[in-house]
Amino acid sequence: MASYHLSVKTIKRSAGRSATAAAAYRVGERIECQREGRVHDYTRKQGIEETFILAPKDAPDWAQDRSRLWNEVEASETRRNSVTAREWELALPSEISAEARSQITRDFAQELVSRYGVAVDVAIHSPHREGDQRNHHAHVLTSTRKLEPEGFTTKTRVLDSAKTGGVEIDQMRGLWAELQNRALERAGEVERVDHRSLEAQRAAALERGDQLSAEELDRDPELKLGPAANSMERRAKAMAERQGREYVPVTERGAVVHAARQARAAFREMRERLDIARETYGAERDAGQGRVSAGLAALRAATAKDRDRDRNPNDFRERLARVVDRSRDQDDTPKPEGRNYARERLKEIMEKDAGRDGQAAVHKLDGHSESELAGDTGREDRKPSVNERLKDVLNKPRERLEIEDERDQEKEQEVEKDRDIDRDPGLSH
Repeated sequence: MASYHLSVKTIKRSAGRSATAAAAYRVGERIECQREGRVHDYTRKQGIEETFILAPKDAPDWAQDRSRLWNEVEASETRRNSVTAREWELALPSEISAEARSQITRDFAQELVSRYGVAVDVAIHSPHREGDQRNHHAHVLTSTRKLEPEGFTTKTRVLDSAKTGGVEIDQMRGLWAELQNRALERAGEVERVDHRSLEAQRAAALERGDQLSAEELDRDPELKLGPAANSMERRAKAMAERQGREYVPVTERGAVVHAARQARAAFREMRERLDIARETYGAERDAGQGRVSAGLAALRAATAKDRDRDRNPNDFRERLARVVDRSRDQDDTPKPEGRNYARERLKEIMEKDAGRDGQAAVHKLDGHSESELAGDTGREDRKPSVNERLKDVLNKPRERLEIEDERDQEKEQEVEKDRDIDRDPGLSH
């Protein structure tokens, strides 16, 4: 799944860092820092897919010489605590091609040049060989001063100011999300990224009435592992893969992150299956099938993926039960807290189909007939609810699933009553 990441960091002399060292490391080259008299040689660094420099149109020719460029950056700063460069770290979608990743990175870098008049040095990195192979990313290093024909001039204070810096960065975050989503769309991918906070995304989902998305977004941001814990977890994953066993986190932070990712993956899978079930239900109803038949067809469509996967079917049964009624211990009645969103969505479908109020649609969803709605809904011999039928179907082998109409069910009930009478020891034969 495509994920969004954009972070902005500064290269500060007060932290013992230099722009020449930062550039050499990210692009894997040798740069001699004239100010410090040190040589930064990272020519043996691997995993660098592409590097390039972008500069304003009227920039001097030496701007394309990486060593000269960053030595000029260092020379333009005279204070001991100067901020010499700014780094934009970007996560690149693994779902698109290498050419597409390069293009959207170039487009983003060009916007930085046009917007702030700075020099930009880009390095696109491939995933670490021991890490997540989807972790394509780019390091975009920029000067903190404008580059004009005479060299570096004024500071880009718009990014440094407390009043304007946050706004500018947020706008660039939005641009990066837009560039990725366009590329994903061109590649035919359904996934999209969002640069907004979880809280903002949840509020937007509630505003448009998407309760499922709002529930998925009602969580804390993922905990950052940090270099040490990330390295330990990476080694643990590699070891588990070599030994052919399930990966178990070895750090407390790793356990928290792993559990959160598993929960989100399970929620996304259940939501996808609910969407499949809803679409199948609608198609079956349009084709003239009854509600019970359409419901069973929807259930089979939702569980069809399990047939082609090496997975325990009980896992999905448990997940489906949690989506349908939040837990196996709850009844089928919606409550103010822990609302049954799957039930509500089915209710909305039936409201449109029946043209009646919501309460009548719910009664019909539970298996009551028109006569029962008129005043006999409390009979003990009412038809089982859809929720009860789903639970019953889930416990049957798939090859035994058959569509039974209401008349067949009534006949079976009559036969059972006759059998009960025949088995009564108090009656003569």
